[in-house]
Amino acid sequence: MPTALVVADEVDERLWSGAVRPLSVDLVLAAGDLPFEYLAFLANAVDRPLVFVPGNHDPDLGGFTRYGGLSMRGGFPEQWPGPEGGINADGRVADVAGVRIAGLGGSIRYNEGPNQWTQRQQSRRARRLEWAAARRKWRDGRAVDVLLTHSPPRGVGDREDPPHHGFDCLHRTVQRMHPEWLLHGHIHPYGQHQPEHRLGATRVRNVVGYHLLELRQETSAEAQ
Repeated sequence: MPTALVVADEVDERLWSGAVRPLSVDLVLAAGDLPFEYLAFLANAVDRPLVFVPGNHDPDLGGFTRYGGLSMRGGFPEQWPGPEGGINADGRVADVAGVRIAGLGGSIRYNEGPNQWTQRQQSRRARRLEWAAARRKWRDGRAVDVLLTHSPPRGVGDREDPPHHGFDCLHRTVQRMHPEWLLHGHIHPYGQHQPEHRLGATRVRNVVGYHLLELRQETSAEAQ
């Protein structure tokens, strides 16, 4: 039963001061809008892999490729601005530490910043992710365990001010993937308790700050 340290949006100074080191976890999951050096520190401190999706306050990580040990963008060497050693799961399905993770970063578009999408744009991105997850499941029979997003589904833990609307398409994505968890950030609790929601059998958790979660490996077989 793998355990994840899950973080989003708000730096916890206790963890950055070294309190993270004794934690026994199998991986670090990050749902966006945190300093990349903070994420790299957490992963190095617990000596475990890091999987993340970008938030709307993170830089644009699109267009980067690896060639001969170099980070390339547009055919030219360029330093990748993401966390060292981190796996960007935005629009991808990743198998890490026995957990299958599908990622979809970004927020609703509200200005001209990076990692912002209209409802229609995110729906197209989500559909490609659904196809990728279906192909992976067709090959090995395993479903997605965790859908890692920056924004929540619309009407499920989001807010009514336009920058904090959730995405409509995530309802469809959950129905097609049947993950055990949908983990998101973007909605700051400001000291208020954030209840856990459900979409069918999927647990929807706002992970702003940090959470320690047990991720059930057998969920994939149960969801078939």
